[in-house]
Amino acid sequence: AADPAMSNSTGCLANATICNGSSCVVADSNFNTLLSVVLSTVLTILLALVMFSMGCNVEIKKFLGHIRRPWGICVGFLCQFGIMPLTGFILSVAFDILPIQAVVVLIMGCCPGGTSSNILAYWVDGDMDLSISMTTCSTLLALGMMPACLFIYTKMWVDSGTIVIPYDSIGISLIALVIPVGCGMFVNHKWPRHAKRILKIGSIAGAILIVLIAVVGGILYQGAWIIAPSLWIIGAVFPVAGYTLGFLLARIAGQPWYRCRTVAFETGLQNSQLCSTIVQLSFTPEQLNLMFTFPVLYSIFQLSFAGIFVACYFAYRKYDEKWTPSRQNRRVLKNSLKL
Repeated sequence: AADPAMSNSTGCLANATICNGSSCVVADSNFNTLLSVVLSTVLTILLALVMFSMGCNVEIKKFLGHIRRPWGICVGFLCQFGIMPLTGFILSVAFDILPIQAVVVLIMGCCPGGTSSNILAYWVDGDMDLSISMTTCSTLLALGMMPACLFIYTKMWVDSGTIVIPYDSIGISLIALVIPVGCGMFVNHKWPRHAKRILKIGSIAGAILIVLIAVVGGILYQGAWIIAPSLWIIGAVFPVAGYTLGFLLARIAGQPWYRCRTVAFETGLQNSQLCSTIVQLSFTPEQLNLMFTFPVLYSIFQLSFAGIFVACYFAYRKYDEKWTPSRQNRRVLKNSLKL
């Protein structure tokens, strides 16, 4: 039956195309469908450009050097595909979120670090070669590790028939977005000057991508913003857990402080644009209404906490530079008195 407030004199909706008494058929608007196709296309192109520019930041000689001495890379691998997916699974079960929402939490946990992790590692005097190598390796390894982690951690929901994981769509998306990284590495090897320019363009594209995801996604999936507080809490706790556990694991593995800071940022700072694009390309609009918000939430919280950590490091460095000469003078005086 039609709502009287929205109907015409015949009892049917004003925009109805076929009326029979009080029964109406309203034509579906194809605006959202068209906008969704446009968003998927633009997201793919922009993210491919970002991934290509990330590859342009990789020097093959330094990358192969880390591969030959892989201890730092191994620690990063354990953090990226061991700690993060497990943490995402534990948080999903602990807060009892919907299975389809748990899937997007796990996809986020399996995503590699983006260019933002390289920038922040630079700000905290980290090991830039290690940061870039970890980002590159995790991006390439995500091709196999993301489906593997999803298979392991979603088994309880898949076996019960609650959800179906579109492995084919996720795999195609990953292949399409990993190839540009290899192309970027080749360009940097052959034409390093052009690679630096592409890197600047890619950083701009990354910023546009974040805004586009938030604005257009908000229009398409308005219901996605009406979410339970538990998903907000997971979005806040997840990156902090990544920073903390990554730092601790690197320290336990005997890495120096500057590498611990590098591993921490590589672990907690995920490529949220990659997560949003994979989700957009792999799931239905109905599922996206329940899961599209989380990558945006994670991105907001990961950058907010990263900013706090960088500010704390700057304050510590300023304090250390101020008091180091005094400590050295006291040490010299103490040694002279012993003599």
